[in-house]
Amino acid sequence: MATMTASTSLSFGIVAPRAQNRVAAQASKATFSNKIAGSSVAGFFSGFSGQVLSAKRSQQAVKYSKSTIAAAAADVSSVVEASSTPISKSVLSIILGGGAGSRLYPLTKMRSKPAVPIGGVYRLIDVPMSNCFNSGICKIYVLTQFNSVSLNRHLSRAYRQTSVGGEGFVEVLAATQTPTDKSWFQGTADAVRQYAWLLADVKNKNVEDVVILSGDHLYRMDYGDFIRTHRQTGADITVSCLPMDDSRASDFGLMKIDDTGRIIDFAEKPEGDALKAMEVDTTVLGLNARDAAKSPYIASMGIYVFKKKVLCSLLNDLFPTSNDFGSEILPGACADMHLQAHLFDDYWEDIGTIRSFFEANLALAENPPRFEFYDANNPIYTSARFLPPARIAKCQVIDSIVSHGAIVEDCVIDSAIIGLRSRVETGCTIRRAMLMGADFYETDEEREALIANGEIPVGIGEGSEISNTIVDKNARIGKNCKITNEKGIEEEKNEAEGYYIRSGIVTILRNATIPNGTVI
Repeated sequence: MATMTASTSLSFGIVAPRAQNRVAAQASKATFSNKIAGSSVAGFFSGFSGQVLSAKRSQQAVKYSKSTIAAAAADVSSVVEASSTPISKSVLSIILGGGAGSRLYPLTKMRSKPAVPIGGVYRLIDVPMSNCFNSGICKIYVLTQFNSVSLNRHLSRAYRQTSVGGEGFVEVLAATQTPTDKSWFQGTADAVRQYAWLLADVKNKNVEDVVILSGDHLYRMDYGDFIRTHRQTGADITVSCLPMDDSRASDFGLMKIDDTGRIIDFAEKPEGDALKAMEVDTTVLGLNARDAAKSPYIASMGIYVFKKKVLCSLLNDLFPTSNDFGSEILPGACADMHLQAHLFDDYWEDIGTIRSFFEANLALAENPPRFEFYDANNPIYTSARFLPPARIAKCQVIDSIVSHGAIVEDCVIDSAIIGLRSRVETGCTIRRAMLMGADFYETDEEREALIANGEIPVGIGEGSEISNTIVDKNARIGKNCKITNEKGIEEEKNEAEGYYIRSGIVTILRNATIPNGTVI
C-alpha cells in the first residue's frame, strides 16, 4: 500500500519569512493609503480593495477590521479609473521567451527556458500565460529566439484560439531578419522594438496599456491589480516590486521610491558601493522594523506596465539604440517620466539557475507548499494530454508529486517530483530528486526486448538510488545505479557520459543512457 502525504491547498503562496507579519503589513498599508487619500497615488499598494478580494479567496486566517477595510476602500473608490474600457480589450501582454537560458544549461540544451518542464506536468511559460487569462488579458504575444521548437509546439497545443475568445489571440513572434533590420534580438527592449509596429495593428487599436512579462518566473499574480495601480496613479510606467535581502539583491534591478510610491532612482544589478547606495527603509512597503532590516532593498520583478504611446515613444524616439529595459530604458526614463512602484507581497521565484530551479520544484511538494498549483479560482493551465492516472504499487510516497501516466512499483519516493509517463522499477529510492518523465511509452514487450538485447528501457532501473538529481526527459538509467553526488562535486561537465553537474546538482541529460551499476 502506498503511503501518501497530502499537501494543504492554499489560494496564495506567501513568502515564509513575511507570513507572520501579514496583519501588521496590511495595517501599515492602510495607514499609508490614508495619508495620501484623495491623491492620484492611492493605488500604490495594488489597490487595497484588491487586497481585500484576494484575502477572501485566500485560506490564510488573516483578519481585517471593518474600519480598516472601510477606510482603505474609501481611499481607493475616491480615485476615478483612468479607463472605462475592459482589460480584455484595452490591455495587451508581451511575454519575453527568447533568452538563451545559459544558467539553466543543460536543461536548455534542446529547449528554450520558458519551455523547461516544472511541477511534473507544466512548462514555465504556463505561469505567465495562466496569470494573463485569470486576469482577463487575452491578447498575448510571445517573443521567441533560442531553441524555440519545443516552446512553439507547446503553445500551439495548449492555447488554441478557442481558449482566448473571439477578440483574443496568442501569437508567437520569432526573431527574424528583415530588409531594414539584419540582427537578432539584442535584449528585452530590442525584442519588443522589432515588433512594436504590431501595436498599431487594427486589432490592437483599443489597446491602451502593454504588460511586459518574463517567461521564467514562478508566481501567481492578478495583473488586474497591477493595471489598476498603473491607471489610478496616472503613471507612464509601473514596475512590480518586492522587498529583497542582501544575499540576492545584486541579481535584480533595484529602486528607490518616495512616500507616494513613485520611483525616483533605478539601478540594474548594482554591486559594491552602488549596491549599498540603493538601500532604503522598506517599512514603507509594510514590513516591520525587523524584517525591513533583513530586506533593505526594493527589487524589480522584471514585470512592467507601459502606456502604449509611451512604450512606442521610448523604443523608437527617445532610446532608439537601447537594448534592455532594466539597464537602459527604465534608468533613462526615471528622471523625466512618472515611474510607479507596485508592491507584490506573495510568493515569487526567478527560475534562473539550476539551483533555484531544483529547489523551487522540490518546494512544490512540501507540506504546506510555498507555491500552490491547486487553486480552483486561479488555475495554472497547460496542454491537455489525456493520460491515465498514475499507477502506484507497494510504494512509500512522502511529500511528493506523482504525475499522470507514471508507473512506480515497490519503491521509496520522498520529497520528489515524478513527471509524466515516468517509470520507476522495484527497489528504487528516489529522494530529493526531479524526474521529468518521458514523451512516450514503451510497451512491456518493447522493454523486455531491450533488456534481452543488453539495452536499457526508458526510466529508472531496478535497485537504483537517485537523489540531488534532475533526470531530464526520455533518460534511460540502468539497474543498481547510484546517482547522488556523494562526493559533493560542485561543477563537472561530462556530457559524453550523459550527465552534468552544476551548483552540486546532477543533471542526467535528455535522451541519455546511464549503464547498469553506474555511480555518479
